[in-house]
Amino acid sequence: MPLLTIHNQQISWTLLLVLGYLFYLLLGAMVFQLLEKKAETHFRDQFQLEKLKFLQNYTCLDRQALEQFVQVLMEAWEKGINPEGNATNPSNWDFSNSFFFAGTVVTTIGYGNLSPSTVAGQIFCVFYALFGVPLNFTFLNQLGKGLNAHLITLERWVQKPGRAEVVQTLAVAIFLTTGTLLFLVFPPLVFSYIEGWSYGEGFYFTFITLSTIGFGDYVVGTNPNKHYIPVYKSLTVIWIVFGLAWLALVCNVGADLMEKFLQLKWHKPDVSLAEGPTTKLEDEPEQPRIHIPS
Repeated sequence: MPLLTIHNQQISWTLLLVLGYLFYLLLGAMVFQLLEKKAETHFRDQFQLEKLKFLQNYTCLDRQALEQFVQVLMEAWEKGINPEGNATNPSNWDFSNSFFFAGTVVTTIGYGNLSPSTVAGQIFCVFYALFGVPLNFTFLNQLGKGLNAHLITLERWVQKPGRAEVVQTLAVAIFLTTGTLLFLVFPPLVFSYIEGWSYGEGFYFTFITLSTIGFGDYVVGTNPNKHYIPVYKSLTVIWIVFGLAWLALVCNVGADLMEKFLQLKWHKPDVSLAEGPTTKLEDEPEQPRIHIPS
């Protein structure tokens, strides 16, 4: 009976997790639809109006010619060519940009603003990712273990009798504060200064990148009107790798805390029922058997 109770509790926990996951997805869908659909309609109408004004100002063009030109722009954008500027724009495949692209492949960020256009490049990208993604996971895992080891070392160094929880909380607070400053607070300031973004846009890019979501709406080093130092994107890749390790460790800690909290909240197994009979048999001495003759 105790085993059946524990099994039912495990089923309840799994069902609760599934329902909570689906609810979170539905909630996100409704909020995004509420926030973005109206803006999308506005931008679409504004774009159509701009095309109509363009045709009115340049009467030598018809609508079909304009649509063909828009299609050419779209194809150029899909191949990583920025329609702004001219032929003197820097190459998307110089060493710095190629190094940045390799980093986005193995980290699975995949901004989508740049991709191989040749068959040879696409085939190489597949095999490069096939070996690079596991290598990246292994490297991040090892890096995360190193960070965790430093936390344990810090905790042991300052630990005193009766203060274990206080020291552990302090160590986690230092780890979170330092990582937040290095990977989430200061980088948006740098990106805002170099790219001309607002701080909010820089923070948005920072989190979307480190979480490997990588929408591609904001990507560093792509403005043709700006001159970037050669190592700018390479340094960004290094920041991404260490930021990924830190954020992954934070997410793991957060997931563990949430799971423990929910299990304590919803799972309170009857220890006396589950372990009582066994404990009783172990604690009580074996009674002597008395043979009664017939």
